Amino acid sequence: MVTAEFVIVANRLPVDRVIAPDGEEIWRTSPGGLVAALEPMMRNVDGAWVGWAGMPDLELSPFDADGIRLIPVTLSEQDIEQYYEGFANDTIWPLYHDVIAPPQYHREWWDAYVSVNRRFAESAAATAARNGTVWVHDYQLQLVPEMVRELRPDVTIGYFHHIPFPAHGLYAQLPWRDQVLRGLLGADVVGFQRPQDAANFVAAVRRRLGHETTANSITQPDGRRTQAKAFPISIDTGPYRELARRPDIRARAVEIREGLGNPRCILLGVDRLDYTKGIRHRIKAYGELLDQGRISVEDVAFIQVASPSRARVDAYMHLRDEVELAIGRINGDHDTLGHTAIRYLHQGFPREEMVAMYLAADVMLVTALRDGMNLVAKEYVATRIDNRGVLVLSEFTGASDELRQAVRVNPHDIEGMKDAIITAIEMPREEQSRRMRSMRKRVLEHDVDAWSRSFLTALERAAAQRHQPVPGQGAAS
Repeated sequence: MVTAEFVIVANRLPVDRVIAPDGEEIWRTSPGGLVAALEPMMRNVDGAWVGWAGMPDLELSPFDADGIRLIPVTLSEQDIEQYYEGFANDTIWPLYHDVIAPPQYHREWWDAYVSVNRRFAESAAATAARNGTVWVHDYQLQLVPEMVRELRPDVTIGYFHHIPFPAHGLYAQLPWRDQVLRGLLGADVVGFQRPQDAANFVAAVRRRLGHETTANSITQPDGRRTQAKAFPISIDTGPYRELARRPDIRARAVEIREGLGNPRCILLGVDRLDYTKGIRHRIKAYGELLDQGRISVEDVAFIQVASPSRARVDAYMHLRDEVELAIGRINGDHDTLGHTAIRYLHQGFPREEMVAMYLAADVMLVTALRDGMNLVAKEYVATRIDNRGVLVLSEFTGASDELRQAVRVNPHDIEGMKDAIITAIEMPREEQSRRMRSMRKRVLEHDVDAWSRSFLTALERAAAQRHQPVPGQGAAS
């Protein structure tokens, strides 16, 4: 097998398999925050990406796509059901998101999680060059760092956790809590979105495993140290700014407004259809504002994009039913022949259309109940080249640590959210401009390149402590 100096390990490959009308197989870059964050960096290093191709029982040899070497890992239908839909998304996801939905604990799911993590680890270990670097991503693969460490003690290992890490009182529910901590401690650097997430992890290690810890460092019994700290992820701002300047995209934004009857204000929500995103709370607040006459459908329209997510998991099927029922009731009560209260779009859109929506929207509603970062908030800010628009942002998102000039809300407080929406709708242009300039400065200066450089610098230091260089660091910078 051809080796690589730098290996990304993630649940999914950064491409989706598409069959063209003529029957030709095409691999198209996937949507999503992780791919958007890592793809630019991967083009600049001697790298490979280990991941699942997104379809069951698809046996593929390594191949190149868009200049990136891809190493597919095969998952069976049972693997997907137990490892991915089961343990990752019906155990870890709800547990790590403050038990907004009840986690399910099944031993067969855990066994599948261990087995699939080992498969990823073996592929990464076989791909990494001597003294290379392996960067593991996210909650589906928490055991991989330790497994790679056992197979390849020569490599430098990083792990980045894209979702929250819970406080010990919640984390302790997990029957396999110590095994997961040991899995993560295989890494030299464990990165999180927020300082509190890093602190929660360090506290769990200290309480569960008894290791010596400082604020950002863990010393294991063999003397090896693991750094645990926050590296807030961001976006590649360039494409968003370029699209926001294109005349056709700006014309499309005008069309969107006209299609909604040219209301005075457009509210926009863009989320995966997930119970952590606070979509139901947002809809409830908007509906009550209409009921109370504080706004009207002629003046204030609401677009809610809810891209499909984990459609085979019960909690997500119930959520879709609840959201669509609530929207149907509000529209039935308040629609006129010329105006719709909530324009609901249960589908994904290309980046060009999303930027047009961002430009059309006067107010962006990001009201997640719990979110590691939320890149949609940063995408909206990046597109607002005129320094207009208002971001209403949940204080329970990682983005709220950085975008302090947003109108911050507690999404559980419906009355407070209603007041925040009114504040955003009525905000003077001068205040909009002042707030947006501050947020744009933050997003443009702390972009995805700055994020990856900061993490790779931490890995380089960890490697230096182990007397090993990190190949490709200069190119990544």
